[in-house]
Amino acid sequence: MNKFSIVLFEPEIPPNTGNIARLCAGTDTPLHLIEPLGFSLSDKYLKRAGLDYWPNVNLTVWKNWEQFRQNGPEGRLVFTSAKRGTNIFKFKFEAGDLIVFGPETRGLPIEFFTDDSSSINIPINKKIRSLNLSTSAGIALYQAMSQLFS
Repeated sequence: MNKFSIVLFEPEIPPNTGNIARLCAGTDTPLHLIEPLGFSLSDKYLKRAGLDYWPNVNLTVWKNWEQFRQNGPEGRLVFTSAKRGTNIFKFKFEAGDLIVFGPETRGLPIEFFTDDSSSINIPINKKIRSLNLSTSAGIALYQAMSQLFS
């Protein structure tokens, strides 16, 4: 069904990752977790958020960013940020895109943003700092899917 992948770089909060895993299970989207993780994959909150959908998640865990880049799937890296990049509603997604999200407390490292043409943000007002990670993943994935499948 899906032509995209979700990549979580050093995720920290188990329920967010569990919710994203559930999103991935429901859309046949591969999920890549880049260590270190801020939790154990056996964490009860992670399992609870993903409910009984974990067997349906196409999950790969990578030891670090370098291992992911050397051995992971081919495709354009689309980096997400609360502060930089192209408005997600103006961005042109492509089949095979790997949508990369950073840790909840600090986001992706600045060195990932060498080319704004492959980074996106979800517009929000100035009243909040950012959206929840799992909310952002859902918005980005469905925006990408709407472009490819409409």
